[in-house]
Amino acid sequence: MIRIPQLKLQIHHTEAELRSALKKELRLSHDNFTYNIKKRSIDARKKQELHFVYAIDVALNEKEEQRILAKSKGKVTTAPKEEYEYQPTGTKTMKHRPVIIGAGPAGLFCAYFLAKHGYKPLVIERGEPMEERVKRVEEFWAGGSLNTESNVQFGEGGAGTFSDGKLNTMVKDPAGRIREVLKIFVEHGAPEEILYINKPHIGTDNLRHVIVSMRKQMIEWGAEFLFSSKVTDIVLSENNLLKGVEINYSTVIEADVVVAALGHSARDTFELLATKPLQMETKAFAMGVRIEHPQELIGRSQYGDAYKELPAADYKLTHQCENGRGVYSFCMCPGGFVVNASSEEGRTVVNGMSNHDRSEKNANSALIVTVTPEDFLAEGYTGPLAGVKFQRKWEEAAYREGNGKIPIQLFGDLLSGKKSATIGEIVPNTKGETVLADLRNCLPEYVQESLKEGIFAFDKKIPGFARKDAVLLGVETRTSSPVRIVRDETFQSGIQGFYPCGEGAGYAGGITSAAVDGIKVFEAITSIYRA
Repeated sequence: MIRIPQLKLQIHHTEAELRSALKKELRLSHDNFTYNIKKRSIDARKKQELHFVYAIDVALNEKEEQRILAKSKGKVTTAPKEEYEYQPTGTKTMKHRPVIIGAGPAGLFCAYFLAKHGYKPLVIERGEPMEERVKRVEEFWAGGSLNTESNVQFGEGGAGTFSDGKLNTMVKDPAGRIREVLKIFVEHGAPEEILYINKPHIGTDNLRHVIVSMRKQMIEWGAEFLFSSKVTDIVLSENNLLKGVEINYSTVIEADVVVAALGHSARDTFELLATKPLQMETKAFAMGVRIEHPQELIGRSQYGDAYKELPAADYKLTHQCENGRGVYSFCMCPGGFVVNASSEEGRTVVNGMSNHDRSEKNANSALIVTVTPEDFLAEGYTGPLAGVKFQRKWEEAAYREGNGKIPIQLFGDLLSGKKSATIGEIVPNTKGETVLADLRNCLPEYVQESLKEGIFAFDKKIPGFARKDAVLLGVETRTSSPVRIVRDETFQSGIQGFYPCGEGAGYAGGITSAAVDGIKVFEAITSIYRA
């Protein structure tokens, strides 16, 4: 198989025109070939002349492929092998089945591969299964009480369930794990386009069904799921050997292998682990606000008049501030919602979410500023959980400012230093109640100043970004885990058999990288143990 790494076509092209372009590029006189789109992106450098840019693999007979490669002068290459291949090599016998703590992407993919290879894992999740969890979250958004065990952060699918379902990642993975993750999503109902579009996303509406399908497949393979089952202790012997886990302060499940795929919001579990003989470190993360603009503004800026004919436009923006801090967009949600993503009583945090069609009127993104252990220390917080304490301080401030609702402020009012009294043309598009507020009370001053400077810098790239009625919603603090649970080259912590995994443990950032880390932990376990 050969690859054309770059093929440009007008955005209105047909399938026949695509085949014709392939024939021309390869100088073929026949139609006896098949092709597979590997990547598609939009070239929007010239707004009046937009193109799709493809990387396409073409299958011909071997003799013809060799002839084309010899004459291509580098314009055609041999298609690289991208299939994920791994077989367990472990020989040690497990006394008990492996236990996975957490049913987010890291835990689910670790469990998926363990189940597929006959290890019959037990998945323990503090929240509810998808069907009940979605109802619980919708009730909270409608003004009901917060369930601190089953919410936007906790429950089957993890925090990514109520997000845009973005699958792009900066992780380099020549072993093919990323593509394997995408293929598994497609096998369980995700749109096939995620295999080739430049910035793939499932959408929260599709992701929910995909996760349920994966769970059903795992159960067929012998896995078991325990929902509403919070891990309340890691049980060790007198000489600190792993014996199992305690759930709901009552039942002990014996285990010699435990995967801690906790998620970035499992603060009480972090507190538990801090009492155990393993090493934890505080780490930098980023915090700020969500910002809303009309999706039309973003579309016209990125694609010109053709924006209506293309998928909802996104953006990725960064700026280095005069104070030395970086401010950047994060988890941008075209045509989406800003959601109340709280998981603790008396603390408010927001996130962004889109359905697959990204058809809502507003675009939103996190605008965030890096905060470091030095910042935590300046607030008087020390130790491995200093970042958790720092997050809680500002989430409590946001809760007070909004009285439990999402506090919002217009950008112009932030600049003027006053509480917002009314909204402008941009009507907030949220899941969860909002209230006009003064976000200066919810953010460190250096974050406020960085945001102001950054928004004006971004306005030079997207005119209108700094419009005074742009809506700011606060606070966004759960951008990544504030801790790292140290693990060695075998992926184990200071407790043998205990495997920190995924975003909560400090080794991933997003659905795909967390899923990939789950696969890596599966490989580590099965290089030691047999099924």
